[in-house]
Amino acid sequence: MKNNFWKNKKVLITGHTGFKGSWLSLWLDHLDAELIGFSNSIPTNPSLFEGLKNQEKMISINGDIQKYDDLKNVISEFKPEIIFHLAAQSLVNHSYQNPLETYSTNVMGTVNILEVIRETKIPKILINVTSDKCYKNIESLKGKTELDELGGYDPYSNSKACAELITDSYRNSFFNNSEFLKHGIAISSVRAGNVIGGGDWAENRLIPDIFRGIMNNNEIKIKNPESIRPWQHVLDPLNGYMVLAEKLWNNGPKFSEAWNFGPTEDEPKTVRWVLDKINQYWGKEIKFSTNNEKINHESNTLILNSEKAKLQLGWKSKIKIELGIKLVVDWYKQYEQKKNVKEICLEQIKIFEKVK
Repeated sequence: MKNNFWKNKKVLITGHTGFKGSWLSLWLDHLDAELIGFSNSIPTNPSLFEGLKNQEKMISINGDIQKYDDLKNVISEFKPEIIFHLAAQSLVNHSYQNPLETYSTNVMGTVNILEVIRETKIPKILINVTSDKCYKNIESLKGKTELDELGGYDPYSNSKACAELITDSYRNSFFNNSEFLKHGIAISSVRAGNVIGGGDWAENRLIPDIFRGIMNNNEIKIKNPESIRPWQHVLDPLNGYMVLAEKLWNNGPKFSEAWNFGPTEDEPKTVRWVLDKINQYWGKEIKFSTNNEKINHESNTLILNSEKAKLQLGWKSKIKIELGIKLVVDWYKQYEQKKNVKEICLEQIKIFEKVK
């Protein structure tokens, strides 16, 4: 059964052409929302956004989150009720090569969207999507809670911590929950783990690197095979963002804060474990080797604690990691067989909706 909450809701998604933005756009269209997208490029080739033909189902606008006037014009013209802010420079390695771009996009992009909201008093809800890497990481097996210290070693992670602090400052200064009846705007930030799913073609990311290697019959270079990550299928955090949006709509002051959407405590696995499972489900031996080249700093252990979302939002991670990897492998198998990308994704959304 469809969730009728989204029917005819006017929703703006920044970064709608990216991996998560493409899945979210498809899902919200499936739920009959009215969609506007704002993004400065198609970030990968192949492109999930183009494969889904999302541009046929939404108003897709080419624009840069760093350009305040362009963003303000779009929000003023279309007057979205809900904004999901996903536009970002989202790769750790790229942030070492281009720290200025990373900070400009992730920090000033966040300032711009909050400032536009302050000036226009549009929309009713903003959900700012940051990252689990916003936390100061001390390599602990204890999951990070929303009260833990922010930090970030590399420019990407640090820029996401900055975005969290900016969001909190604007919420306190201009959209304070104690004055909600006066401004009527609910603002939250959300932090997810290592998101995986079909249609991810980003560079220097484990899942797309593996499947590019498989499809091109190349040996796959794996760095840090013993690193532990909170892997989760993309539909789990996206479901969390949508559950949160509905809660904010009905009771903004109660839920306008930061939220973790990570897998259950027993779900974080090593990179090697993930590779073994992909090997098992793909059905053919995958050629891989450990990359011994000097690489940029990466945390060995990252784990989120999502008890707050479970207790207060009624959200839970529905896709166990084994099922998540199976869905990922099935996606790329069907893609290799030249199946219809939109049909593959919609079928997986329907599978998710049936999981209890």
